[in-house]
Amino acid sequence: MVPSSPHSDGGVRHRTRRRARHRASEPGESFSRGFQALGYLARNGVQVSARAADLATGRELFSVDDYVVMPTASIGKVLLLVEVAARLRGPEMSALALLEREVTGPVGDSGTWQHLQVPTLPISDIAALIGSTSDNLATNVLLHSVGLDAVRARAEELGLSRSGLLDLVRDHRGPDDAPGLSVGSMKELTWLFSELARGEVVDAETSRRVVGWLSLNTDLSLVASAFGLDPLAHRETDHGLTLFNKTGADTGLRAEAGVLRGPRAGVAYAVAASYTDTDLQTRLAVIEVMRVIGSDLLEYVH
Repeated sequence: MVPSSPHSDGGVRHRTRRRARHRASEPGESFSRGFQALGYLARNGVQVSARAADLATGRELFSVDDYVVMPTASIGKVLLLVEVAARLRGPEMSALALLEREVTGPVGDSGTWQHLQVPTLPISDIAALIGSTSDNLATNVLLHSVGLDAVRARAEELGLSRSGLLDLVRDHRGPDDAPGLSVGSMKELTWLFSELARGEVVDAETSRRVVGWLSLNTDLSLVASAFGLDPLAHRETDHGLTLFNKTGADTGLRAEAGVLRGPRAGVAYAVAASYTDTDLQTRLAVIEVMRVIGSDLLEYVH
């Protein structure tokens, strides 16, 4: 069990697999709270990986084992959105083309479409459901339309060798299924989100569509919980801040990647923590550490 506060080591049992390596680009920059919090998790058996980079220069601000391939759950859906957005540029796919949810089997957990009566939706609305609520049913319907192989090929075309969408969403995973929905390295995910912000993923139109969908995200429970934004309405600038992000959550996993802009600077970031989810305190400790990292990022941009 991880103690509930990452700021106290009283009674902590050290069960480290290996100490996470981390570095900050310049000693004067204050990401010490985030380092301390991630180190706390690592000392207690949680696998952590993180990276942040200045949006304007690409300069690394901090990193913790950012090359490690981590499970990233729903963050991999971003690659599906990239493929869909790229196809919407040309005649092969129309934003208003209707897709039926019955083309794929039912799937639970995150999402809104499974609770609605409407059986068909246009592609652009389905993508918006993924961006806003990480809709699992919408994900599988779009995957049925474009194909998982195409999403994988797009990731390779972008130069992503450690990040990818592995499978469709499943309520239960058997021995013949991929072990998880997606994987990624925080270094690659930080790069991907930086390129989306710059309009350089495929092209400006594709990037703009993906950023638009991700800016609808209602999950500000992890890193973004420190930014003080309205989870249901943050597409416009609020106290000088703008954000687009994607989270991933599963049993024993919390992850987030995003771009935060502020009055002083912009930053792209990606953080993941994999842990044994045997008690609520461990999960709460991981979530609290994510918020601490968010506080450091907010201080940098604001």
